[in-house]
Amino acid sequence: MKKTRREAIALGYEEEKHSAPNVMAKGEGYVADRIISKANDHNVPIQEDASLVELLSELNINEQIPEELYHVVAEVFAFIYRTDQDAHK
Repeated sequence: MKKTRREAIALGYEEEKHSAPNVMAKGEGYVADRIISKANDHNVPIQEDASLVELLSELNINEQIPEELYHVVAEVFAFIYRTDQDAHK
């Protein structure tokens, strides 16, 4: 059985700078592990979605997500919002 290589994509949204979320960081293997580790260190919620990672991996760092991914990325941000709200209860 072949072990799949771990991938991670970090998204961010700065309303004053961009009209859509953009790719802040991305990587495989060790780099993916570091992205995940940094997210954990800063209590940033992580959502695992292999299909979304596959789509987002086509983008470059600092590239805004395309309009056709707005809906799915909005679901990710809603997940993060709910997780943050639950943590502060």
